[in-house]
Amino acid sequence: MSSQFWHAEAAYVAGAVATSVLIETAEGRITGVQTNAPASAVSTAAAQGEVVMLPGLTLPGLANAHSHAFHRALRGRTQVGEGTFWTWREQMYEAVAGLDPDSYRELATGVFAEMALAGITTVGEFHYVHHAPGGKQYQDPNAMGHALIQAARAAGIRITLLDTCYLTGGVKTELNETQRRFSDGDATAWASRVDALHGAYAQDEDVVIGAAIHSVRAVPIEQIPPIAELANAFDAPLHVHLSEQRAENDACLERYRLTPTQLLESKGALGPRTTAVHATHLSQLDIELLGSSQTCICMCPTTERDLADGIGSARALFEAGSPLSLGTDSQAVIDLFEEARAVELDERLQAERRGHWPSTDLLDAATRCGQSALGRPQAGRLEAGAPADFTTVGLDSIRLTGTSLALAAESVVFAATAADVRHVVVGGRVIVQDGVHMLVDSPAKLLGTAIRRLFA
Repeated sequence: MSSQFWHAEAAYVAGAVATSVLIETAEGRITGVQTNAPASAVSTAAAQGEVVMLPGLTLPGLANAHSHAFHRALRGRTQVGEGTFWTWREQMYEAVAGLDPDSYRELATGVFAEMALAGITTVGEFHYVHHAPGGKQYQDPNAMGHALIQAARAAGIRITLLDTCYLTGGVKTELNETQRRFSDGDATAWASRVDALHGAYAQDEDVVIGAAIHSVRAVPIEQIPPIAELANAFDAPLHVHLSEQRAENDACLERYRLTPTQLLESKGALGPRTTAVHATHLSQLDIELLGSSQTCICMCPTTERDLADGIGSARALFEAGSPLSLGTDSQAVIDLFEEARAVELDERLQAERRGHWPSTDLLDAATRCGQSALGRPQAGRLEAGAPADFTTVGLDSIRLTGTSLALAAESVVFAATAADVRHVVVGGRVIVQDGVHMLVDSPAKLLGTAIRRLFA
């Protein structure tokens, strides 16, 4: 077993920034981490093989806990004129029309390459475009899921495919023509299809097959238990869009006399395995139910502000017991540093007070907590036994130059952008080097071509 050594100028280790960090990896995992490594230790490592120098701040691999890859095609197109979440949704449906397994694989490869360039080593893909137009199954009912997994593999990142159950167009509302592509008919048929997908990747450590309840709008109350049961059977993550819009809450209260959170709790769908995405419009009881069950919260601030959703109670949820993760959702931008600081900055706007989140909490949300929400509890850490996934942010750009290593965490969280990512390693393999993707040639050209074809 040959070792590879990496010498980080600074690294985020065990909740703090350490300097001169020597990382040893072998067979895709970290086998040793030495902080404050003296020059003699680096020389000894060099005598055993190459030592890769990592100038800047090295972080555990970033986790994008909530993504809809095809939404990337909407960037710019939905910024014209006025509207709401609901008018944006109609524009989103237009993009679905051009998706098939081949076009989806091409588009998602470009999107996942953009994520890799932004330092993301694992994506949680909330996947609901399952079937052909009209709802007809492809010859392989999981063709679209396979396309997404192949795209992640091509881009060099890990994927948690959150196969999503989507059965109704709204509370007591039939599916529209576009939404028929999303539906398997009922949760039992959905579970049968997902079981086959899970079996296909059971031995692949780069792929986790998880489950998702699209929302209480799209899954009737009686269909929720089979979804939660399947996630439990797989020991897999369960994700759900929760209370993103007030209209969702109103419809749920009118139909069930329960808030969406209370409905999910009544059906056993909350808990440490579950991640509630957005959780924007909550009652105090909702916050207590989510926190006491240790349900993770995934905030997607750039999407939530783009869609005029509102500002969620992130700190209150965290203090109630819910871990925090982050996602890029609609791909308004792909930049987890922007998502991280937006959690704090949005709370400042709402509370008219600064300093709600230490930078270390936000880094944990982007790394350790996000990876755990995606079914990878050993990931998101720079420690022996963890996957050899890490991201190095340069500190010499015009945005970050002049910072001290003592303030590197604060500088990166509050000023870095995806453009500051210099190196990305996944499973001990270099995916991004000096800001260049090493697996996908001309990723911008690939992505641009795929988007234009989608609307041709």
